[in-house]
Amino acid sequence: MACEEQLQKKRTHVVDGWIQSVEAMEKEVNDLLAKGDEEIQKKCLGTCCPKNCRASYKIGKMVRGKMDDVALKKTEGLNFSVVAEPLPTPPLIERPLDKTVGLDSLFDHVCMQLQDDKVGSVGLYGMGGVGKTTLLNRINNEFLKSRVGFDTVIWVTVSRQANVEKVQQVLFKKLEIPKDKWEGSSEDERKEAIFNVLKTKKCVVLLDDIWEPLDLFAVGIPPVNDGSKSKVVFTTRFSTVCRDMGAKKSIEVKCLARKEAFALFQTYVGEDTINSHPEIPKLAQIVAEECDGLPLALIIIGRAMAGTKTPEEWDKKIQQLKNYPAKFPGMEKLLFPHLAFSYDSLQDEATKSCFLYCSLFPEDYDIDCNELVQLWIGEGFLDKYGNIKDATNGGEDIIASLNHACLLEINVDISTRQRLVKVHDVIREMALWLACQNGNKKQNRFVFVDKYELVTSQEVENWEGTQRISFVTATFEEPMKPPSFPNLQTLLLFVNWRKPLSFPSGFFSYMPIITVLDFANLYSLNDWPMEIGKLVTLQYLNLSGTGIRKIPMELRNLKKLRFLILDNMPQLDIIPSQVISGLSSLQLFRIIDSDKATHGDCRALLEELEGLKCMGEVSINLDNVLSIQTLLNSHKFQRCLKHLKVEGSWDMNLLHLSFPYLKEIDVNDCSKLEDVTINLEKKVVHSTFLRHQYLNHLSDVTILNCENLMNLTCLIYAPKLKFLYIRYCASLQEVIQVDECGVSEIESDLGLFSRLSHLYLEHLEKLRSICKWSLLFPSLKVMNVVGCPHLRKLPFDSNIRNSKNLKEIGGEEEWWEKLEWADQTILHNLTPYFKPHLWSIGSHA
Repeated sequence: MACEEQLQKKRTHVVDGWIQSVEAMEKEVNDLLAKGDEEIQKKCLGTCCPKNCRASYKIGKMVRGKMDDVALKKTEGLNFSVVAEPLPTPPLIERPLDKTVGLDSLFDHVCMQLQDDKVGSVGLYGMGGVGKTTLLNRINNEFLKSRVGFDTVIWVTVSRQANVEKVQQVLFKKLEIPKDKWEGSSEDERKEAIFNVLKTKKCVVLLDDIWEPLDLFAVGIPPVNDGSKSKVVFTTRFSTVCRDMGAKKSIEVKCLARKEAFALFQTYVGEDTINSHPEIPKLAQIVAEECDGLPLALIIIGRAMAGTKTPEEWDKKIQQLKNYPAKFPGMEKLLFPHLAFSYDSLQDEATKSCFLYCSLFPEDYDIDCNELVQLWIGEGFLDKYGNIKDATNGGEDIIASLNHACLLEINVDISTRQRLVKVHDVIREMALWLACQNGNKKQNRFVFVDKYELVTSQEVENWEGTQRISFVTATFEEPMKPPSFPNLQTLLLFVNWRKPLSFPSGFFSYMPIITVLDFANLYSLNDWPMEIGKLVTLQYLNLSGTGIRKIPMELRNLKKLRFLILDNMPQLDIIPSQVISGLSSLQLFRIIDSDKATHGDCRALLEELEGLKCMGEVSINLDNVLSIQTLLNSHKFQRCLKHLKVEGSWDMNLLHLSFPYLKEIDVNDCSKLEDVTINLEKKVVHSTFLRHQYLNHLSDVTILNCENLMNLTCLIYAPKLKFLYIRYCASLQEVIQVDECGVSEIESDLGLFSRLSHLYLEHLEKLRSICKWSLLFPSLKVMNVVGCPHLRKLPFDSNIRNSKNLKEIGGEEEWWEKLEWADQTILHNLTPYFKPHLWSIGSHA
């Protein structure tokens, strides 16, 4: 048996039977010999003759027979072709398990799901190196301890090149399916063989590292979400795999919190190193924070720092990690290639280029989704689309796919309604490494500059072949000869409030193929760099947030310019006549919150925009009735107006909207405005299809300080409205004011507020009703009501208890206690979400 365990083999059934028969025969022979000895002892006194000759003869005959049997059995033993076979797979094999710091609560949560009979499959997703496999190993070993009534637990490492046959082969070995039912059989026959074994067992199948949806039924795994007692748990880097594989529960494995991350880091650095000098614990925290909670990075860098016992060595390593992370031990060979598998699996080169582009933004930077997509379009990554609207939708799809691949994180800033994406610090370093590695040629490099030290002439000369550069802060050596950037396509500039960014004279002189120039929020830029007027290849120019006062006539030289963004430029004067009309390739124009430039009569500017053949998207704020009327009368603007802000119009009492592609509207400080309407002609009033077209893309509405506004009933024609913010509208009594006869049609056909996620009603003294009938609000996340003393009823349907999105209803506690409810179950369902406060979004906007 010891040899069998050592060789991991066991005797075949035939050999086992032969040995058992030999052992039985040996017993019979021993018994026979014992009888023979008895007969010998019974010989006649003084002679050799037995007393009982008949008995002796019988024994002799039996001995000869046994000798023949032994000879035959010996011959049988010499004819075995196979004497041993592999030992049967045990029902569960313990897997090597690394330290699992910070995974306890998540492990408990997964185990709780597996104990639920209604949960047959669990998908664990998250970015590479976050600890998914470690968690699955721990789940496997937990079954080894508890057994919990399962017949078998099967582990399959699926990996990137997964296919049904490969998974079936693993199951064949684990389930000990006879070879005659396997060898030479088709995929369907193998499926049946696996299915017929598993359907009789209560089993757990653990599938690690799935990269694309795997058809479990095609493998032969019986369905587990229909009351089956068996379970399937799998890991993947893509949240879409969880969806496509029908996981009953999808659970994200996230990076570690700061305290847990440092604990894991210390484990791998070792107590001896941590305690070797009083300064090292603080330095170790700095290094751990560079890993941004990613367990694999903490482990690799922790191992690399083990044995580093002087503060001077730690200082050097910290600088290397911050400035040249790819050169840090273990990063280029172990960490980055592991993370890069997610990049390699992206669907096409355009998506890969869009992802790498995100590495040009600073660490922990919140990237506005709209701006990011516009940059991608300006770079030409989305040129396969025929127009800016389709390209924008394509860019949104890429953001979603990068989010599903756990390469980008999406958040929403409630105060600004901006959708933001962020790249994990280590993922960003991996992207910069890829951007430089993808072409070892100089012209393929990315350069990111964020330093307080002086940038020397030599450094600038080294950037000569660079394709893309981004600056956060820099001070350049003076004097410096004008640099040459023959391959530069992109220059991004980011504000750093601690130290303004400035450039030496002539810096923009030689950029013959530059495409993108982004100065957004560079408040210290007060004067227009005159060389920019010579950058005739420029396609994207963003001057938002700068202190520039004048736009020179030289701007009209940029005949290839497709994007011009002039938001939030408080010092900007009126744009000179004929500048915009000279930009013949312009597709997108934005000028929001640049009040001096759009104050008064802007009809000339609007006419220039209207005359541009390529124009596809306009965002503008106006304060003059004549300008607003020009906008409303234009068929061109009806197609391309995306964001309209009407502010400080003292003589406008009625605002007509007829912009089917309008996405965002802000109306602010319009004291005489009484109504916002849609021009409905009689012939289309009864056509639901046509009514849907009026505000079909409107998602954000903000109305502030319009004291005479009576209602916003036009919003019934905005089926995709997500964000509604109304504040200081003293005359508003009802948000939606519709006769009872129209209620059913609005509810069923127009989906009133069906996509509304955020509703803010603040300081509306006369407000009595949002609307007079109950709504489901299936998408509502946050409602905030402040300073609305006469609002006594909320239009919630009793089915609000089924909402999966609702997080908070905020307001004064006194107001909440005075609310009236048509159904007490509604109060019961909503009470857990109520949070008393006086918080106002306007105070943070």
